[in-house]
Amino acid sequence: MSSKPKIDDALREKIIAQPDVILDDQDLMQALIAANERAMGGNIVDLRGIAMERLESRFDRLEDTHRSVIAAAYENLAGTNQVHRAILRMLDPMEFEVFLRDLGGPVADTLRVDCMKLVLESVQNDDEPAVQRLGDVLSVAEPGFIADYLTQGRNIPLRQVTLRQMHEGAPEIYGDKAGWIRSEACLKLDFGTGRLPGMLVMGSEDPHQFTPQQGTDLLAFFAGVFERSMRRWLS
Repeated sequence: MSSKPKIDDALREKIIAQPDVILDDQDLMQALIAANERAMGGNIVDLRGIAMERLESRFDRLEDTHRSVIAAAYENLAGTNQVHRAILRMLDPMEFEVFLRDLGGPVADTLRVDCMKLVLESVQNDDEPAVQRLGDVLSVAEPGFIADYLTQGRNIPLRQVTLRQMHEGAPEIYGDKAGWIRSEACLKLDFGTGRLPGMLVMGSEDPHQFTPQQGTDLLAFFAGVFERSMRRWLS
């Protein structure tokens, strides 16, 4: 009498009637393959089994890549929608002071940044009443400050968008919030011929919100819209 257990007749008939149930079950197929390898013994090399393992490994890597691509696509779409909402909110105000105040409020909230500052270079001091009223979002610096801040004293080209991480923010930019800032996006602004440059700074407590490895297309687009809005106000 054979010592091997006999499969239940009902189960055997069900498998014969629906073989796809087994073929579609990855764990069950792997168990059958493993049992087949044990039955062949250690002295036999199953080339087909090796090929299947490699194919499975490649398929798993392909699935991981597919998930990563889909996640990146959703993230890019969400970022695009976020920037578009912020731009629409930025274009709503009909008064310049409200326009600037909204940067540190609804616009910053939409972009999910903890601080937003507009830096304008000027030969005048920052004692003007308008600057004092808008001190939470606006600061005035001497000519050349923006280039020095963006390059940090290094001999490198000025980029429109600079993303970087930091131990803490610059007090001359963030004021009392400087100690909480861990990453920032700096948008260099061109207000036209005959005008000194400006800079829009977005600071975050999250050290990973802005890193040099990230793309800058959306922020460059935001900077372009902001430049054009400012030119209208300044004119």
